Amino acid sequence: MSAPIASPTPARASAVQVPRALVRASEVVTPALAAAVDRLDPALREPVRHHLAGGAKFVRAGLVLLAAHAAGGCDDSAVPAAVAIELVHNYSLLHDDIIDRDRERRHRPTVWAKFGESIAIVAGDALAGLAMQVLLDIPTARRVEAARRLADANQQMIAGQAADMAFESRGRVTVDECLEMERGKTGALLAASCAIGAVLGGADETTADALGDYGEHLGIAFQAVDDMLGVWGEPAVTGKPVGADLLARKKALPVAVAFERGGAVADELSAILSRPLGPGDVARATALMEEAGVRDAVTAIADEHLRAALDALDLVDIETRSKEQLVEIARYVTARDR
Repeated sequence: MSAPIASPTPARASAVQVPRALVRASEVVTPALAAAVDRLDPALREPVRHHLAGGAKFVRAGLVLLAAHAAGGCDDSAVPAAVAIELVHNYSLLHDDIIDRDRERRHRPTVWAKFGESIAIVAGDALAGLAMQVLLDIPTARRVEAARRLADANQQMIAGQAADMAFESRGRVTVDECLEMERGKTGALLAASCAIGAVLGGADETTADALGDYGEHLGIAFQAVDDMLGVWGEPAVTGKPVGADLLARKKALPVAVAFERGGAVADELSAILSRPLGPGDVARATALMEEAGVRDAVTAIADEHLRAALDALDLVDIETRSKEQLVEIARYVTARDR
């Protein structure tokens, strides 16, 4: 008897109600995800279950199911892809926690902190491989196309992560570079979630690509909001210290915007981020970005990509209720107080 995988719950406190489509996705996908984890080597099941027991929102799985329904399909055709997408997403989280040296995720020890780095690396590798196994158990033409899209998204996600790491050794990055990094690191898998769901729901290439565009822009908008929360978010909501991204000296979007503003603000911020930060430095860096109007600029970028995501849904003829739910999810994941 396998240990249960926790049903998805918000990873941090939120004043925004979880859309019913995501609650339903958790109910539909969680048993299939647990069955997939049972296929792992016994030595890896406990650390993976520990990681998954922290809960999640299953946004990506929900997008797979909704996109399939939008194209006229059903759960049966889309659940394997929803599981595969969640496996890829979670393998990336296992590896990200090691790269970022994060000892906690969702207020629980990360896998590397509890079980060791080697186990976390191998567990992540196993989830990546398992995703393709689940998707290709029955290698129909549409599943093969879904696997191709997922493999492409995985490579884009890895490239985004590599760019994010490369930024650490650079003094400054541009807004365009930062957005391109986020397009890969966050946007690619959300795009794949939608496109793959559409493919398995029977959509043609035009519809699948349009839903993929919705997912890509949604991913960038989501990341822009997340970057704002990394600077201005309340610890009670984010579960992280005030100015967590500044403390980590991340070259996230708010910092890139401040750099592009130039002048004394950019120079002072660059000097602050060139050394380990204390609480006073975080407050000063935040004040500098406020002075430069960074928060409003990043909000505008998030809103621009949210509009682009919603506009993509108007380009194709999809099932009305599913479209309404895709709009609801877009507004949910880009909420400022999530």
